[in-house]
Amino acid sequence: MTAATGALAPAAPALLVTRSRRPATWAAAVGVCGLLVLALLPFVSAIGFITDLVNLFILVSLATMWNALAGYVGLVSVGQQLYIGAGAYLVLVLSQHGWDPFAAVPVAVVGGAVLALPASWLVFRLSGAYFAIATWVLAEVGMLFVERFGSLGGGTGAPVLGLDGFGPDALLRYTYWLALGVTALVVLAVFVLLRSRLGLVLTAVRDNETGARSVGAPVMASKRVVYLLAAGGCAATGAVIAISQLDVEPSNVFNVQWTAYMIFAVLIGGLATIEGPLVGAVIFFVLQQELANYNAWYLIILGTVAMAMAIWARRGVWGVLTARLSLHFFPVGYHVHIPGPTAPGDRFSRFLRGDPPVPPADPHKEETRA
Repeated sequence: MTAATGALAPAAPALLVTRSRRPATWAAAVGVCGLLVLALLPFVSAIGFITDLVNLFILVSLATMWNALAGYVGLVSVGQQLYIGAGAYLVLVLSQHGWDPFAAVPVAVVGGAVLALPASWLVFRLSGAYFAIATWVLAEVGMLFVERFGSLGGGTGAPVLGLDGFGPDALLRYTYWLALGVTALVVLAVFVLLRSRLGLVLTAVRDNETGARSVGAPVMASKRVVYLLAAGGCAATGAVIAISQLDVEPSNVFNVQWTAYMIFAVLIGGLATIEGPLVGAVIFFVLQQELANYNAWYLIILGTVAMAMAIWARRGVWGVLTARLSLHFFPVGYHVHIPGPTAPGDRFSRFLRGDPPVPPADPHKEETRA
């Protein structure tokens, strides 16, 4: 009798898992076209505008790296300037030994990640505010260390060698393309990471670290991977800063103001999203350009905007937009669908086409994971 009852029991409906409710092909096409347009801008735009874009790309890269730390693994660092300075000084040292500064950028990326490995063993022993303070202390130690070397200019810094062979226009174009390439690779690296199996672990850590540990997720190893990635990305950005500014000064590249810029851009754009730092960096950069001549009012207005976003829009500008439009250029989450009993494939096809979903018979049978 039990066997017969089990045989007559309805089979559980198959689950359909998709990355997003709409195909991501259009977003990829828009991204590629946007990169091509940006790559051609140095031939048709004014020098001042190209210089501004280089600074914007630097901010986008830094904000993306800080968001990877704080948004996905909860590591609130205020010492990422350590790796900015490391990347800048590696370019300086290699240029003094005859390297082309542009060829030294990959070495700076590797050097930043290598430096982050022993640093992670120190700072990961702490958490919360203690972790943040420890990262800032390491950055200060790094600045004091390089200031002791007279060959690096001491406290006043030194010029990057090997750039005088370029004409001003050519140097600006190459620097622009370098900054654009670093930004694209940084965003792509975070996207690929979050789409991987490790990305699922990071999502679990972000939502509930205790729960992730309880099911055996490698929480500490995942945090270390993201920490090394962020260090390498910040080192690459530091190399761009060194080349764009033609010299390296410790009080500049190790300045905690870089981390303040990262945090502000991420809070404005939206934490724990790939699009948020991009949007926040653009907004912050525009505010910088428009308010730079207002002296103290510049800081007052920026502080007011940050406080307003923290109080009334904690998910940032991009979070507000996605809540209304369900728009994702970088789909890294997953959606679990239970199709209807009569036409299992119809609802899945509607999702792929981007059509409005048909409400399920039981509203509790459809669940979305960000």
